[in-house]
Amino acid sequence: VAVAEGPGSFTGIRIGVAAAKGFAWGRQLPCYGVSTLEAMAQSLGIWQGYVCPCMDARRQQVYNALFYAEKGKLRRITEDRAIALKDLAEELKNFEEPVFLVGDGSILCYNTLSNQVPGLVLPLEHRMHQRAAGVGLAALQMMETGLRGNGAELTPNYLRLSQAERER
Repeated sequence: VAVAEGPGSFTGIRIGVAAAKGFAWGRQLPCYGVSTLEAMAQSLGIWQGYVCPCMDARRQQVYNALFYAEKGKLRRITEDRAIALKDLAEELKNFEEPVFLVGDGSILCYNTLSNQVPGLVLPLEHRMHQRAAGVGLAALQMMETGLRGNGAELTPNYLRLSQAERER
């Protein structure tokens, strides 16, 4: 069983992870949690250049990670993070190869950063958003490296505290 473990909406991630753990436990199957951002990058397909998954995190921030795509293989450049748009612009502005924006925050990033960052590319709509195939491909890579999917240890990855936790 494979599931996107986050980042994402608190409720959506919590429900998805709980459902996957339940399916896996009931059938005694391995359960793999993969980064939502990595799954988005996997969905882009075979391109050459940087892949920049972005999810709108509000308050001028995005959930983001950077990958380098070469001949259908992804190499992670940064960990999953919440980053200010201005900081992301600083990081991307000197890249010499195309930067493919994917995810629900890709249009926000393109509209906000395209004047400062040359080489930003919005892929075709069907390659821009997360798909189940991306989750499956990321989990398959984990399996191929020998990692065991342990549903009991799987927890959501929110990256930030919820609003209620921040205000407490």
